[in-house]
Amino acid sequence: MPASKGREMTIPDTEIDSQCINTIRTLSIDAVQAAKSGHPGAPLGAAVMAYVLWDRHLRHNPRNPSWPDRDRFVLSAGHASALLYSLLHLTGYEMALAELRRFRQWGSKAAGHPERGLAPGVETSTGPLGQGFANAVGMAIAECQLAARFNRPGHEVVSHHTYCLVSDGDLEEGISAETASLAGTLRLGKLIVLYDSNGISIEGPTGVTFTEDVGARFRAYGWRVVGPIDGLSVDDVDTALRACLEDDTHPSLVICRTVVGYGSPNKAGSAASHGEALGEEETRLTKRQLGWPYEEPFTVPSHVREYMQRAVDRGARLESAWRGAMAAFAKAFPAESTQMEQDLAGRLPEDWESLLDRVKLDAEPAATRVVAGKALNALTAGIPALTGGSADLSPSTKTTISGGGDFSAANRAGRNLRFGVREHAMGAICNGMALHGGTIPYASTFLVFYDYMRPAIRLAALMRLHVIFVFTHDSIGVGEDGPTHQPVEHIFGLRSVPGLTVIRPADAAESVEAWRAAMANNAGPTALVLTRQNVPPIDRSRGVAATDLTKGAYVVRDTNRTPDAILLATGSEVSIAMESAAQLSAQDIEASVVSMPCWELFENQPREYRDMVLPPDVRRRVSIEAGITLGWER
Repeated sequence: MPASKGREMTIPDTEIDSQCINTIRTLSIDAVQAAKSGHPGAPLGAAVMAYVLWDRHLRHNPRNPSWPDRDRFVLSAGHASALLYSLLHLTGYEMALAELRRFRQWGSKAAGHPERGLAPGVETSTGPLGQGFANAVGMAIAECQLAARFNRPGHEVVSHHTYCLVSDGDLEEGISAETASLAGTLRLGKLIVLYDSNGISIEGPTGVTFTEDVGARFRAYGWRVVGPIDGLSVDDVDTALRACLEDDTHPSLVICRTVVGYGSPNKAGSAASHGEALGEEETRLTKRQLGWPYEEPFTVPSHVREYMQRAVDRGARLESAWRGAMAAFAKAFPAESTQMEQDLAGRLPEDWESLLDRVKLDAEPAATRVVAGKALNALTAGIPALTGGSADLSPSTKTTISGGGDFSAANRAGRNLRFGVREHAMGAICNGMALHGGTIPYASTFLVFYDYMRPAIRLAALMRLHVIFVFTHDSIGVGEDGPTHQPVEHIFGLRSVPGLTVIRPADAAESVEAWRAAMANNAGPTALVLTRQNVPPIDRSRGVAATDLTKGAYVVRDTNRTPDAILLATGSEVSIAMESAAQLSAQDIEASVVSMPCWELFENQPREYRDMVLPPDVRRRVSIEAGITLGWER
């Protein structure tokens, strides 16, 4: 069945098209001018493609922006945020005109770049170019997985598209190459990308730096490429989108030739319109050039508002039809319906923690990556939403889901994601999966390659996404691979990201508890930092159980008197601290040993607990960790 069948379309006359497009343009440049800061050029040039998509093709409900089966729209070119805010306002989302008047100002929903959770209708936080594109691929993967898990003959309850608007800059960033290559391999046919090809960047014409044949590049990746088309033509954009919707066998790239700053008499087609306000006089002249008859800024003609807000009723009907389909699905497949609702809500099974009881803890030394892999498999047995993979390293990171199958063009139900050697894309794709909902994604690689993933991890933390990043080979303990593979500053690098929970377990017992904490932490991402080498089980006979990992730090070896010193350690160095304490005790120096697998969790504990673990009057404290010491002075 063609993908567009049954999709509600509107075919307005040419005049109302023009007036709606110019309303989008003028709202955008008025917002930028009011802020005296922003990017007016992209909204002026991309307004046509955005309007056609939102008016004729995008299935969304302004009154319920989180409707699960809506189409997703990602503005990867986040600098064009005024374009998105204008669309949200005109189609009936909670984006009042007052917010546009306060564009880029403190407290406004219309932030300088789109921020998820701030404005309803914003699917992801974008701005760092290329990240949104990869998020969109993650959303498309999540849609495929959920459709494979839940759709049944006669009950297609998961079926939507992911649209993304990208700029020249998005496609220049290296992450786009990784992302597009994987998307083509996976044949994500419900992913449609509009490329605003205007040939201008901040420094001037892109011909100085970006001369490749983008269409040929994407065809080589396995994409369907449409165009170049006239991105300023309503009919051309509409025809291109319809063609993409009729073929869901490949992801689609629509190359739209546009003019940055379209309509500006003195700045169109130049870098002068890209990254700064046009100026009051040029704004006035641009409106005149566009045939805009209104002098008052932020004018929305009543007939335009009435026309654009038909999206409200249309969206309500689309969602109502879906809810009717869900009711029929629930009647025919009650267990699957319950599971689907639970996964979309991000809820874990009530007894999920008992799954970890299946992990047997041996008395022999074991690498924390190995035990963590067993914990992962125990969890996946009872949490079908848990899915993920590695950057071609799963035999080493121990993150393969046994019996889960590989997600591929031929197997949409596969739970193991083969990202290939693509850490940049992997992190951002997992973010997109979490943003979509219905999945709990994880990504794994060696700790030293965290450098490739930092932008995505930072954004995961900003957006408070439930993504789990698994890093193994966490110290010089990787051995013979040498200094290029021996992380030194990386643990601190992870800890420096606000909102990221970093857990470095000391032994097998803590490895199980680390996964427990990561699954429970649905308020943000978690990084698990694991050893390659075997570490001995910690003797906790003089301390407390490993379940106290959830408190971030706890005493694993107490003293019979006020300690002379405190040894604080993480990961593989906890066993070293235990040995050191025993040697000190033989010299009548009593040192308590504190395992501190997670600074962030410890800092969130009450003062009373922190003082119990680290008595304020014991000032002799030694940190033991295979990495730079920055931060331990606290």
